[in-house]
Amino acid sequence: MKRDTQLVILAFAVAGLLVAAAYTAAESGEWPALEHGVLSTVSAPAAGAPAHPAAKASDNRALDTAKIENLTGVKGKYDINEQTFRVSEPRGDLRVFAEGVRVTPAMGLESWAAFRSLGRSTLATAAFTLAENEVNPVLTVALDNGLDVVSLHNALLGDSPRIMTLRIEGAGDQFAMAAAIGKVFGEIKAAHREPLERAAIDPARTRLDIAKLQTILRERGALNEGVYKFVSARQVDVAGKPIGADMGVGDWAAFIGSDERAVVSGGFAVPRSALRLVLQALRGSNIEIASIDQHMTDDKPRMLYVDFWGVGSAENLAKGLRAALDHAGPSPVATAMK
Repeated sequence: MKRDTQLVILAFAVAGLLVAAAYTAAESGEWPALEHGVLSTVSAPAAGAPAHPAAKASDNRALDTAKIENLTGVKGKYDINEQTFRVSEPRGDLRVFAEGVRVTPAMGLESWAAFRSLGRSTLATAAFTLAENEVNPVLTVALDNGLDVVSLHNALLGDSPRIMTLRIEGAGDQFAMAAAIGKVFGEIKAAHREPLERAAIDPARTRLDIAKLQTILRERGALNEGVYKFVSARQVDVAGKPIGADMGVGDWAAFIGSDERAVVSGGFAVPRSALRLVLQALRGSNIEIASIDQHMTDDKPRMLYVDFWGVGSAENLAKGLRAALDHAGPSPVATAMK
């Protein structure tokens, strides 16, 4: 009799656990199950979305890895521990030497993208190994397809040809993310590219309409030794203290050449939230992105620093810079170059 009572109590306890788990499932989309005699939860599969054979049922919404491979055009592998599907492609087409050493794909010449279910959406991150003349066409395709650019930096020292790494991310429908990343992989595989444009422009022969540039840019600068340059200070907070131009927080651009054919180089401090729009504005005027990085780790607001280089008419270049600055937001302090 005593044993029967204990069994009844145990049954009620298990039933209580199942009810609690079911209540939680209504909130999270996960449902109770017994696995090897242990109460656990499994996710309700998305309608019509077959899971990868290796995928754990604990994914809130399973990744359709076969379709992701089809959309990206790249084969991948599912990591059961990280619940992540990663596609990768070695850049064996690049013949790279660094300080006289042949660099093979296994030494870092690889492009990859990874997908992780977040439940209602999918997170995608990627890193693309690129030759210099591939960087801006690929970056533009990423932006045009709704992906966010995270960073752009060199991968080696003393390398020939020079190799860069472009990192991107995105979140949304898994198939939309895969299709967008597939466009990036497709751009990398595109036909032979022309080398970077070379401009035979000597600063000593600069003949620019400075007044016109200042009107377009709405920034005042100075002409010195054939280089027209403006500098605008920005300000961030670090540990409760204001940090400004003297510590590298600001915008600058330098022009040389003529009104018809000019070169601009420079760098902008861009709030993280404005990076996409700033990059699109620069690329819209055919200004090339040279690097995207951070200068500090605890700045508020978080700033990313975009270095650029462009060749074209002075007016078109200036309009691209002005559009980028408008997206970045106003500079608290503006100072002419001394």
